[in-house]
Amino acid sequence: MSSSSCNFGGLPEEYTSYKAAKAAILPIPYEGTVSYGGGTALGPDAIIKASMNMELYDEELHRDTYEIGIHTLAAVKGASSPSSMIKSIRDSAIKVLRDGKFLVSLGGEHSITKGVLDAFIEVRGNDFGVLQLDAHADLRDSYDDTPHSHACIMKRVHELGLTYSQVGIRSLSREEADFISEGGQKIYFAHKITGKTDWMEQVMSDLPDKVYVTIDIDVLDPSIMPSTGTPEPGGLDWYTTTHFLRKVSETKEIIGFDVVELAPIKDLPAPDFLTAKLVYKLLGYAIEA
Repeated sequence: MSSSSCNFGGLPEEYTSYKAAKAAILPIPYEGTVSYGGGTALGPDAIIKASMNMELYDEELHRDTYEIGIHTLAAVKGASSPSSMIKSIRDSAIKVLRDGKFLVSLGGEHSITKGVLDAFIEVRGNDFGVLQLDAHADLRDSYDDTPHSHACIMKRVHELGLTYSQVGIRSLSREEADFISEGGQKIYFAHKITGKTDWMEQVMSDLPDKVYVTIDIDVLDPSIMPSTGTPEPGGLDWYTTTHFLRKVSETKEIIGFDVVELAPIKDLPAPDFLTAKLVYKLLGYAIEA
């Protein structure tokens, strides 16, 4: 299926109207606190463009996921500081949530998750947990003189009082290691879960019935996901990731999700396509037809 309109999936108008759509895609092309490789501001557009070339029938779910209706929103505009950007994201997300849409946010860097979570808490309270898939713990109190760095997002989640679990972690500082040992966080290091599946059930038991999922694309191994600012060896593969996410959707109510930190590489479209496919897969898992 093809369409000349630039929306997620390249869908025809009958499946993209805001009023009828179950899902809304919010592009957030922000990279105000990157600390190594740049380019995440280009991520949302690359994901959307790649998605326009996907086959839209899901062979695993045996259905055309796009029939739920997927509306692509205007991108959140940049702001003068990390804190003001978080407020802009919150304001954009609140309207979508109040309209009853299933919100999918596309980063941009991982700091964008704070604005989205602020919106969820404002609209529905804090009766949900957060599942993070990531190479990095992101538990620093501050980084590069800001508490709103991408390296601090899970510390901000901790301060929001939300239950959270971290999966695929394989890079952290001494500060973060000390915080983990003192606080009893639920963390699943990549080297401990590789080649195993029992950890998936353990993650389910950690989380409440409702879950927000935040996926830093560097959770995947750089052999399949080189297009990210801080790649780390030893990541998850495609089928481990999708099998786990499907299990989450079958066990919990996924209330929304974000996918962040794609930094497109020129003339290397495969990672962009992978990310678009991951978004589409998780939409299919999370929303019933």
